[in-house]
Amino acid sequence: MNQLVLKNGKNFNSFSIKFLSLFSGLSRSNGRTCFGSHFFGLKKAKIVRFILFFSIFLFSVSCDDNLNSVIPNVPVSFTVNLNIVNDLGIPGNSVFFPNVGFGGVIVYCELPGSYYAFDATCTYEISTSCRIVNEGVLGTCPCCESQFILISGAYPSRGPAVLPLKQYNVSVINEFTLRVYN
Repeated sequence: MNQLVLKNGKNFNSFSIKFLSLFSGLSRSNGRTCFGSHFFGLKKAKIVRFILFFSIFLFSVSCDDNLNSVIPNVPVSFTVNLNIVNDLGIPGNSVFFPNVGFGGVIVYCELPGSYYAFDATCTYEISTSCRIVNEGVLGTCPCCESQFILISGAYPSRGPAVLPLKQYNVSVINEFTLRVYN
């Protein structure tokens, strides 16, 4: 069995040897794996500092859902009565709501009880006068002809746009009411 023996007499199994070999030069002598002093010679403070800064970096990058959104942030909070807006009860349908969001909001029904909401402003044109025209699972910008697939996170499928539409949160309050918000 492969074992790593440190100067203080501690042993490590072969998994630990493989893992630690990624970070240090291991040498084999007389059938035993030995560490060079440079891995454990690092000061603990430097290792802790590296782990701390790396963790903060990862946390800060993963905090924002819409890092690449070029659409300005505006407050969005409205409810949709599904008794009145019957089209949203049918999977694959989408409905445009003007006067909310930056350029209006498109709400899309993926499945009964599963809804998505996107700002109707094209991420290439970024103009309220050029709104996405929704037709079921597709949204098309009439100005630049970029096409967005609503079913897959509103990513562009053609045209000059490279960023997806800005997405808003949707909560199902009850069987007949949705809340769209950011």
